[in-house]
Amino acid sequence: MRLFAALVPPDEVLDEISHAIAPHVGQVPGLRWPDRATWHITLGFFGEVPERVLPDLETRLARAVARHPAPELSFDRFGAFPSVRRARVFWAGVTGDPMTRLADSVKAGARRAGASQTDDKRFHPHLTLARAKTELDLSDLVESLAGFSGSVWRAEHVHLVQSHGGAQVRYESLAEWALAPAERG
Repeated sequence: MRLFAALVPPDEVLDEISHAIAPHVGQVPGLRWPDRATWHITLGFFGEVPERVLPDLETRLARAVARHPAPELSFDRFGAFPSVRRARVFWAGVTGDPMTRLADSVKAGARRAGASQTDDKRFHPHLTLARAKTELDLSDLVESLAGFSGSVWRAEHVHLVQSHGGAQVRYESLAEWALAPAERG
């Protein structure tokens, strides 16, 4: 099973992103725009995980998630990986409470459970909106969306998601856990 852990923003927040990018969808040759149903913020990618690992993985992720407070977040910019001028991935950037410790805990729990392909890349919270097979210059697209500022929202759950490949990629939430109540301060 191909698995990852993710935050799923609320529909009203995704509506804001949809509205902002709507004039651009389908307008950039070579840029593929996946279905909105696949939008998420990846905390940890685990790759191919044997089914026998799933019970321990779920236990360890539940523990990891419960130790972290629900972060307050917003989408505040658009960008691209590896860079705007050599883009293969177009994304919406996330700002707010730091989630690095949460992402690190989730990935560590997955490795301890036996998810040996867990990605160790530096965490960069984002929502992938489009992909390209070859590098594209997306500076005009990113510049046209400058000044975007989305609503603040609280991420309250972490999902364990299975990716189903094929002509149409589909994601299935296998489990979800509540983050700890937000810290008051």
